[in-house]
Amino acid sequence: MVSNKMNAQKLAYEYIQERMLDGTYKGGMKLVEERLAEEIGVSRTPIREAIKRLEQEGLIKNKHIYSPSAQDLIYIYEMRIVLESFAAKRAAKNMTTEKLIELENTIKQSRNSLMEGQSKKIYTANQRFHELIIHECQNPLMIERLEKAQTIFYLFSLKLDIFNRPHLIDEHEEIYNAIKNKNEQLAGELMTKHLYKDMNFTLEIIGRKGQY
Repeated sequence: MVSNKMNAQKLAYEYIQERMLDGTYKGGMKLVEERLAEEIGVSRTPIREAIKRLEQEGLIKNKHIYSPSAQDLIYIYEMRIVLESFAAKRAAKNMTTEKLIELENTIKQSRNSLMEGQSKKIYTANQRFHELIIHECQNPLMIERLEKAQTIFYLFSLKLDIFNRPHLIDEHEEIYNAIKNKNEQLAGELMTKHLYKDMNFTLEIIGRKGQY
């Protein structure tokens, strides 16, 4: 039994999230605290706290694994398109040299991970790329809204493996160059096109699979 409270909560959170990612816990499944506590080897308190955190992130609703419909994902994308295009324009205006280097590094990491066939590493680099740009909007309300949407989006995008979409990394590089060159209008337009392509690709995969 894990004793440290913070470690136990982290373990429970990561355990549940990982099983949502690998499909062990499917959409609609009810989470039972007693069963999870026994399965993970912790008390019910960290399980309860982990579930609460996942509920705040929008991944669990009423102790059931959230399974967004295709329409839900469209709504998420529509919000991302509006807010992230604005954030990309702000990034072109305000991003520091230090952050630009970090943004470029996410592209290098993505390319290396693609060559190695590491989808999860591409996912991590992709998530960081968008996070860096989102935070440049410097609007706490927008950042909070986007981060919650991103959590739902990335979880299900990883399950659908959309990070192997053709030209995704090239599009990141184009956005990076527009931001680096301080071309606000182009950065916003490229981000809009990028997210529309993501959305269409995601919906195409869902259409083929018929489910998540």
